[in-house]
Amino acid sequence: MSKIVVVGGTGLIGSKVVAKLSEHGHEAVAAAPNTGVNTLTGEGLAEALRGADVVVDVSNSPSFAPDDVMEFFTTSTINLLRAEGDAGVRHHVALTIVGTNRPHGIPYFAAKVAQEKLIRESGMPYSLIHATQFFEFLGSIADVSTDGDTVTLPGALIQPMAGEDVATAVARHAASDPVGDVEIAGPEAFGLDEFIRRGLTFRGDPRTVVRDDTAPYYGAQIEERTLIPLDDAEIFTTTLDEWLPLNPPRR
Repeated sequence: MSKIVVVGGTGLIGSKVVAKLSEHGHEAVAAAPNTGVNTLTGEGLAEALRGADVVVDVSNSPSFAPDDVMEFFTTSTINLLRAEGDAGVRHHVALTIVGTNRPHGIPYFAAKVAQEKLIRESGMPYSLIHATQFFEFLGSIADVSTDGDTVTLPGALIQPMAGEDVATAVARHAASDPVGDVEIAGPEAFGLDEFIRRGLTFRGDPRTVVRDDTAPYYGAQIEERTLIPLDDAEIFTTTLDEWLPLNPPRR
């Protein structure tokens, strides 16, 4: 079995990845600022990666301001790849997003593109797991698109998936050989407006969801299929209707 260090291992996806790997007998180590590992400063990296076979990066920027998110993903990835080389790591796994390889104006996506480029050009064997948006983002997508009691979103297609399924895919690839780029997605495609409308309606949220195809998504206009996976994506089975009753909004 392998020693697998999960950067961001105390977060939504990372904690699930650590649990899944541990259940299958791997030595899974959660690395995050609250465990003494900071990829942005390099603090604790060498110690955490000592003896590691695989590193999984599911970390996220604490700030989504364009300059901050670019700084986070480039600096932390450079530090991580350097430390992996020193430690003799043989496989770098990173969670990224479906749509980064298509035209977009989303600053967060641009930062992920920069991260992906660093990984591909590093010489380190890698797996880049491009996931569609998580069901867990339902509330934040609604909130960032709300004005008063109205949520305005485009009808661009989205094929979201459960965080549990994302973690399953990441853990599976971490325990396997490097595969390069892969895409994962949920089983159903919706318009962004429909996705949020269904979620808010189920939760009894009184906000009205309005479709406007000129409306921005996280500050940028997107094409109809920017967020949709390619035909060869791995499709997971958890539906929105199955997920909603088990995941009430956080208060």
